[in-house]
Amino acid sequence: MYQVKLLNKISPSGLERLPSSLYQYAEDVENPDAILVRSASMHELELPESVRAIARCGAGTNNIPIDKCSEAGIAVFNTPGANANAVKELTIAGLLLSARKIFPAMEWAQGLKGQGAAVPGLVEKGKSQFSGPELKGKKLGVIGLGAIGVMVCNAARHFGMEIYGYDPYLSVDSAWNLSRSIIRANSYKEIYENCDFITLHVPVTNETKGMINSQSIHQMKHGVRLINFSRGDLVDNDDLLVALGEKQVYCYITDFPCEELLGQPGVIALPHLGASTPESEDNCAAMAADEIRDFLENGNIRNSVNLPAVVVERTGRQRVTVIHRNSPGMISKISGAMGANIDNLTNKSRGDYAYTVLDLDNGVTDEILQTLRSTEGIIRVTVIK
Repeated sequence: MYQVKLLNKISPSGLERLPSSLYQYAEDVENPDAILVRSASMHELELPESVRAIARCGAGTNNIPIDKCSEAGIAVFNTPGANANAVKELTIAGLLLSARKIFPAMEWAQGLKGQGAAVPGLVEKGKSQFSGPELKGKKLGVIGLGAIGVMVCNAARHFGMEIYGYDPYLSVDSAWNLSRSIIRANSYKEIYENCDFITLHVPVTNETKGMINSQSIHQMKHGVRLINFSRGDLVDNDDLLVALGEKQVYCYITDFPCEELLGQPGVIALPHLGASTPESEDNCAAMAADEIRDFLENGNIRNSVNLPAVVVERTGRQRVTVIHRNSPGMISKISGAMGANIDNLTNKSRGDYAYTVLDLDNGVTDEILQTLRSTEGIIRVTVIK
């Protein structure tokens, strides 16, 4: 029986994917095989040695200590694309909010309460202060062409916008899904210099953290409108506030409120609503549960953020999986320990780590397992029956 710890309330649509004949799940599991998490921070959490996998019901994994998990041989999964439509829709709303002064206009209109019959006249007199441009004919820059970015590009073109997209790591799948009318930019600079609106759809990495700063902002068109439904750390807030004061940035729509941004002119902050739809929560939970199940039962890895993708149909009588360092000679050490017992061997690497799947003609002995586990560079060995 597999034990799964829940760190947040997980949608029943996901938990239903874990059959009760094989899985038990609860918030108080002490020695779990896997963990399902949404937004709970795990950086201070002590992880039991039993944990083999963590699945984040969402795309971002900044609440999970990835390096710590890799060192312990824990596979970390996310659910790319499961909440893409929800974030796409809110990004489109962000475009309209940034252009048409909808939020300040709503606040002003509410302030007319109590004016009685004078309200219609006051509306006509005051509405001119909230005029804003149409999206048609404007240029939109989409930074990051993953599942969400591609959907934003394809949707925004129906407004009659000219769309520039940039992603140095564009995948084949994303390229296939991207409309042919999208202009492929060759650099961030090309986006900055040409676009009236810029929306961010990239993860926070050492390369992207603070990418929107005084240097990049001053490459942008005067009066640019910025939209960020990706991660707050992509933007240097101090530099942004200076740019807002100078009207270099006309407005900033963000899903990541913080003290220094709240109440600032030109900032509209939403309370992290990007994936807050019942459909998105169901999709993310279902995908996360499927990833956990395929890994625990078959050793297959799909959508891991710290280990390579390995999906292999099972052959032989027994399967052994090995998480190890990506260093020379490891395959020889592993196959040597197994002897002639191997029916099929698959190995893939990702950065400093590698993953080897072995299907065996006969069962593996405790002596062989002990030899493997004591071999330098091997992090975790698991037998799947």
